[in-house]
Amino acid sequence: MVNFDKIIKAAIEKDASDIHLIAGQHAMFRIKKALIAYEEEKQLKDDDMFEICDYIINGNTEKAKTLETTRKLDTSYVCDGTRLRVNISYADEIPVFTMRIIKNELPPYEALGVPDVVRRMTYQPQGLILVTGKTNSGKSTTLNALVNHINETQNKKILSLESPIEYMHKSKNSLIVQKEVGSGRDCLTYHDGVKNALREDCDILIIGEIRDKVTMEAAIEMAESGHLVIGTLHTKSCAETIDRMINFYEVRDQAQIKYLLSSLLKLVISQRLLLGSSGKLELVPEVMVVDNVVSGVIRKEKISVSEIEDAIQSGADKGSVSLISSLANLFIEDKITLEQAKAQVEEKNYEMLNRTVMQLRIKRGRR
Repeated sequence: MVNFDKIIKAAIEKDASDIHLIAGQHAMFRIKKALIAYEEEKQLKDDDMFEICDYIINGNTEKAKTLETTRKLDTSYVCDGTRLRVNISYADEIPVFTMRIIKNELPPYEALGVPDVVRRMTYQPQGLILVTGKTNSGKSTTLNALVNHINETQNKKILSLESPIEYMHKSKNSLIVQKEVGSGRDCLTYHDGVKNALREDCDILIIGEIRDKVTMEAAIEMAESGHLVIGTLHTKSCAETIDRMINFYEVRDQAQIKYLLSSLLKLVISQRLLLGSSGKLELVPEVMVVDNVVSGVIRKEKISVSEIEDAIQSGADKGSVSLISSLANLFIEDKITLEQAKAQVEEKNYEMLNRTVMQLRIKRGRR
């Protein structure tokens, strides 16, 4: 077998975020969005892939059964004290590995570039907060930095459901219980974990991923019963997040869910990562604070993306931050180029982006 741990250690040294192992290829590291081949080890053979699979499963019959029956497995692996989130799947009947490196040290919340209103919302006694974005957008880092901040500053019981567990939190001012979701683990599904949370006297529930209607219903029930629920969704904008949640439900049930969301949803942050001019990844946040205007838009029979975007723009005094405002700020600060900013919005919004840039320049020139 190839030297599996050597590959992981090299990836950690090179500050990679992910490792990709595919038969017939060198190990590939994702470093600042780019895929870089690791050529110090030979190309991976079919036999290597099966041996790596056995090495990771390490005789765990439940994991082996899950992989055999579902043809995929989410698990974790530890190398020299560094945890990795591992996904095993198949291509042409050969195992394929995608591994996310979990940094041992969480960055302080203030260093992430997340607007402070997100942190302030964690002091809400109940409701629903969503951290959203596509894969590799930094959702897990933001979510765990929020948990760490709550742990340090509030006296709460925090119950976290994850698949698999990434950052290992230690109780500080709060009490933290982390449960791994999956067959043969702490709870079978996110839905089961959320339902049982009602009996566990927690103040804050963290849901690693809201994937389906039953988990969404359980999260809403939890928020309705007087808890703060913080979860993640794989969506690319605040408007898409609202649309996704509503479309979990049949048309006949959507009026009721719109009403519940308009009263329980407190904030949505949708984030992206761009490779900045300095070579560092820059966070681009869109934040929607759910005020009366946003609530009214959510309750409408037909939800308009443009109406949600306008509501975010008009809610700046409440803490909302539009995608265009975030991009314009990063451009003004020479962190990204104008071409990068334009690539993140539709062509019809170019004029608004240019206008926002001009307004920011005028505003800063007056200071």
